Amino acid sequence: MNSNAKIKRAGKPPRDAEATKARILEAAKKEFAKNGLAGARVDVIAERSLNNKRMMYHYFESKDKLFQMVLEQAYVDIRTAEHKLNLESLDPKEALETFVRFTFAYYLKHPEFITLVNSANLHRAKHLKGSEVIRTTNRKLVSLVGGMLARGVEAGVFRDGIDPVQLNITIAAIGYYYLTNRFTGSIIYERDLMDKDALENRVAFNVETIMRMVCV
Repeated sequence: MNSNAKIKRAGKPPRDAEATKARILEAAKKEFAKNGLAGARVDVIAERSLNNKRMMYHYFESKDKLFQMVLEQAYVDIRTAEHKLNLESLDPKEALETFVRFTFAYYLKHPEFITLVNSANLHRAKHLKGSEVIRTTNRKLVSLVGGMLARGVEAGVFRDGIDPVQLNITIAAIGYYYLTNRFTGSIIYERDLMDKDALENRVAFNVETIMRMVCV
Protein backbone atom coordinates (compact mmCIF):
# COMPACT_ATOMS: atom_id res chain seq x y z
CA MET A 1 0.00 0.00 0.00
CA ASN A 2 1.45 3.37 -1.00
CA SER A 3 1.69 6.34 1.36
CA ASN A 4 -1.26 8.19 -0.22
CA ALA A 5 -3.50 5.18 0.27
CA LYS A 6 -2.40 4.93 3.90
CA ILE A 7 -3.21 8.59 4.50
CA LYS A 8 -6.62 8.24 2.86
CA ARG A 9 -7.40 5.14 4.86
CA ALA A 10 -6.17 6.72 8.10
CA GLY A 11 -8.26 9.81 7.52
CA LYS A 12 -11.53 8.01 6.77
CA PRO A 13 -12.53 6.70 10.22
CA PRO A 14 -12.63 10.13 11.95
CA ARG A 15 -14.83 11.55 9.20
CA ASP A 16 -17.11 8.50 9.36
CA ALA A 17 -17.13 8.67 13.14
CA GLU A 18 -18.20 12.32 13.17
CA ALA A 19 -20.91 11.68 10.60
CA THR A 20 -22.16 8.68 12.58
CA LYS A 21 -22.26 10.62 15.85
CA ALA A 22 -24.08 13.49 14.14
CA ARG A 23 -26.73 11.13 12.78
CA ILE A 24 -27.19 9.52 16.19
CA LEU A 25 -27.52 12.90 17.92
CA GLU A 26 -30.08 14.13 15.38
CA ALA A 27 -32.14 10.94 15.69
CA ALA A 28 -31.86 11.08 19.48
CA LYS A 29 -32.98 14.71 19.57
CA LYS A 30 -36.17 13.84 17.70
CA GLU A 31 -36.87 10.77 19.84
CA PHE A 32 -36.19 12.53 23.17
CA ALA A 33 -38.20 15.57 22.10
CA LYS A 34 -41.16 13.38 21.18
CA ASN A 35 -41.14 10.90 24.05
CA GLY A 36 -38.92 12.34 26.77
CA LEU A 37 -36.02 10.49 28.35
CA ALA A 38 -38.17 7.80 29.95
CA GLY A 39 -40.21 7.06 26.84
CA ALA A 40 -37.44 7.31 24.26
CA ARG A 41 -36.35 3.99 22.78
CA VAL A 42 -32.75 3.20 21.97
CA ASP A 43 -33.88 0.84 19.20
CA VAL A 44 -35.70 3.68 17.46
CA ILE A 45 -32.70 6.01 17.72
CA ALA A 46 -30.40 3.33 16.30
CA GLU A 47 -32.78 2.56 13.44
CA ARG A 48 -33.33 6.20 12.48
CA SER A 49 -29.60 6.94 12.54
CA LEU A 50 -28.87 3.87 10.38
CA ASN A 51 -26.81 2.31 13.15
CA ASN A 52 -27.06 -0.49 15.66
CA LYS A 53 -27.24 -0.19 19.44
CA ARG A 54 -23.69 -1.42 19.83
CA MET A 55 -22.39 1.47 17.74
CA MET A 56 -24.49 3.94 19.68
CA TYR A 57 -23.20 2.73 23.03
CA HIS A 58 -19.67 2.78 21.62
CA TYR A 59 -19.89 6.52 21.01
CA PHE A 60 -22.20 7.64 23.83
CA GLU A 61 -21.82 4.96 26.56
CA SER A 62 -25.44 5.07 27.75
CA LYS A 63 -28.90 6.44 27.08
CA ASP A 64 -28.42 9.00 29.84
CA LYS A 65 -25.11 10.18 28.40
CA LEU A 66 -26.71 10.51 24.99
CA PHE A 67 -29.54 12.57 26.51
CA GLN A 68 -26.98 14.82 28.19
CA MET A 69 -25.20 15.46 24.90
CA VAL A 70 -28.49 16.21 23.14
CA LEU A 71 -29.33 18.73 25.86
CA GLU A 72 -25.89 20.31 25.67
CA GLN A 73 -26.18 20.69 21.92
CA ALA A 74 -29.65 22.22 22.25
CA TYR A 75 -28.29 24.93 24.56
CA VAL A 76 -25.23 25.49 22.40
CA ASP A 77 -27.51 25.96 19.38
CA ILE A 78 -29.68 28.65 20.98
CA ARG A 79 -26.71 30.48 22.48
CA THR A 80 -24.95 30.41 19.09
CA ALA A 81 -28.04 31.84 17.42
CA GLU A 82 -28.21 34.61 20.03
CA HIS A 83 -24.58 35.49 19.41
CA LYS A 84 -25.28 35.88 15.70
CA LEU A 85 -27.75 38.67 16.48
CA ASN A 86 -24.76 40.98 17.13
CA LEU A 87 -26.71 42.74 19.88
CA GLU A 88 -23.58 44.57 21.00
CA SER A 89 -23.66 46.63 17.82
CA LEU A 90 -27.27 47.77 18.31
CA ASP A 91 -28.76 50.62 20.29
CA PRO A 92 -29.65 49.23 23.76
CA LYS A 93 -33.43 49.52 23.31
CA GLU A 94 -33.26 48.04 19.82
CA ALA A 95 -31.01 45.27 21.12
CA LEU A 96 -33.46 44.39 23.89
CA GLU A 97 -36.45 44.34 21.57
CA THR A 98 -34.51 42.21 19.10
CA PHE A 99 -33.61 39.77 21.86
CA VAL A 100 -37.21 39.47 23.10
CA ARG A 101 -38.52 38.88 19.59
CA PHE A 102 -35.77 36.39 18.85
CA THR A 103 -36.47 34.34 21.97
CA PHE A 104 -40.15 33.88 21.12
CA ALA A 105 -39.38 33.17 17.46
CA TYR A 106 -36.74 30.59 18.41
CA TYR A 107 -39.21 28.71 20.60
CA LEU A 108 -41.69 28.70 17.73
CA LYS A 109 -39.14 27.50 15.20
CA HIS A 110 -37.56 24.93 17.52
CA PRO A 111 -40.36 23.35 19.58
CA GLU A 112 -38.01 20.47 20.39
CA PHE A 113 -35.99 22.84 22.56
CA ILE A 114 -38.96 23.36 24.87
CA THR A 115 -39.81 19.67 25.11
CA LEU A 116 -36.18 18.74 25.79
CA VAL A 117 -35.96 21.31 28.59
CA ASN A 118 -39.25 20.01 30.01
CA SER A 119 -37.86 16.48 30.03
CA ALA A 120 -34.63 17.64 31.68
CA ASN A 121 -36.61 19.32 34.45
CA LEU A 122 -38.68 16.19 35.04
CA HIS A 123 -35.39 14.56 35.95
CA ARG A 124 -34.33 17.53 38.11
CA ALA A 125 -31.64 18.51 35.58
CA LYS A 126 -29.36 15.74 36.83
CA HIS A 127 -27.92 15.41 33.31
CA LEU A 128 -26.73 19.01 33.34
CA LYS A 129 -25.29 19.37 36.85
CA GLY A 130 -21.79 18.24 35.96
CA SER A 131 -21.72 19.69 32.47
CA GLU A 132 -18.95 22.18 31.80
CA VAL A 133 -20.51 22.82 28.38
CA ILE A 134 -23.69 24.09 30.03
CA ARG A 135 -21.83 26.30 32.49
CA THR A 136 -19.60 27.86 29.84
CA THR A 137 -22.35 28.29 27.27
CA ASN A 138 -24.94 29.86 29.54
CA ARG A 139 -22.52 32.22 31.26
CA LYS A 140 -22.29 33.88 27.86
CA LEU A 141 -26.03 34.55 27.96
CA VAL A 142 -25.84 36.27 31.35
CA SER A 143 -22.91 38.31 30.10
CA LEU A 144 -24.81 39.23 26.93
CA VAL A 145 -27.90 40.44 28.78
CA GLY A 146 -25.80 42.13 31.46
CA GLY A 147 -23.83 44.03 28.84
CA MET A 148 -27.02 45.13 27.14
CA LEU A 149 -28.41 46.44 30.41
CA ALA A 150 -25.18 48.25 31.29
CA ARG A 151 -25.14 50.03 27.92
CA GLY A 152 -28.76 51.05 28.43
CA VAL A 153 -28.07 52.45 31.89
CA GLU A 154 -25.09 54.38 30.56
CA ALA A 155 -27.25 55.78 27.77
CA GLY A 156 -29.90 56.81 30.28
CA VAL A 157 -32.65 54.62 28.80
CA PHE A 158 -32.67 51.64 31.20
CA ARG A 159 -33.20 51.59 34.96
CA ASP A 160 -30.16 50.75 37.05
CA GLY A 161 -29.94 47.68 39.27
CA ILE A 162 -31.80 45.16 37.09
CA ASP A 163 -30.52 41.61 37.54
CA PRO A 164 -29.71 40.14 34.10
CA VAL A 165 -30.55 36.64 35.34
CA GLN A 166 -34.02 37.72 36.51
CA LEU A 167 -34.60 39.61 33.28
CA ASN A 168 -33.67 36.64 31.13
CA ILE A 169 -35.90 34.33 33.19
CA THR A 170 -38.82 36.69 32.59
CA ILE A 171 -38.15 36.98 28.84
CA ALA A 172 -37.98 33.21 28.56
CA ALA A 173 -41.03 32.67 30.75
CA ILE A 174 -43.48 34.91 28.90
CA GLY A 175 -42.75 33.08 25.68
CA TYR A 176 -42.24 29.62 27.12
CA TYR A 177 -45.49 29.54 29.10
CA TYR A 178 -47.57 30.78 26.18
CA LEU A 179 -46.32 27.98 23.93
CA THR A 180 -46.29 25.12 26.43
CA ASN A 181 -49.90 25.96 27.35
CA ARG A 182 -51.15 26.77 23.86
CA PHE A 183 -53.63 23.89 23.74
CA THR A 184 -55.28 24.45 27.12
CA GLY A 185 -55.00 28.21 26.66
CA SER A 186 -56.84 28.11 23.35
CA ILE A 187 -59.77 26.39 25.08
CA ILE A 188 -59.73 28.47 28.27
CA TYR A 189 -59.50 31.83 26.48
CA GLU A 190 -61.63 30.75 23.50
CA ARG A 191 -59.15 31.87 20.88
CA ASP A 192 -56.59 30.15 18.70
CA LEU A 193 -53.31 31.07 20.39
CA MET A 194 -51.34 29.79 17.39
CA ASP A 195 -53.20 31.91 14.86
CA LYS A 196 -50.84 34.23 12.95
CA ASP A 197 -52.43 37.40 14.32
CA ALA A 198 -52.46 35.95 17.84
CA LEU A 199 -48.74 35.19 17.64
CA GLU A 200 -47.96 38.69 16.37
CA ASN A 201 -50.04 40.20 19.16
CA ARG A 202 -48.28 38.03 21.69
CA VAL A 203 -44.76 38.97 20.69
CA ALA A 204 -45.77 42.65 20.63
CA PHE A 205 -47.16 42.25 24.16
CA ASN A 206 -43.95 40.53 25.25
CA VAL A 207 -41.86 43.41 23.92
CA GLU A 208 -44.08 46.04 25.57
CA THR A 209 -44.01 44.17 28.89
CA ILE A 210 -40.22 43.92 29.00
CA MET A 211 -39.71 47.50 27.87
CA ARG A 212 -42.01 48.81 30.60
CA MET A 213 -40.03 46.80 33.16
CA VAL A 214 -36.62 47.95 32.00
CA CYS A 215 -36.92 51.45 30.55
CA VAL A 216 -36.77 54.60 32.69
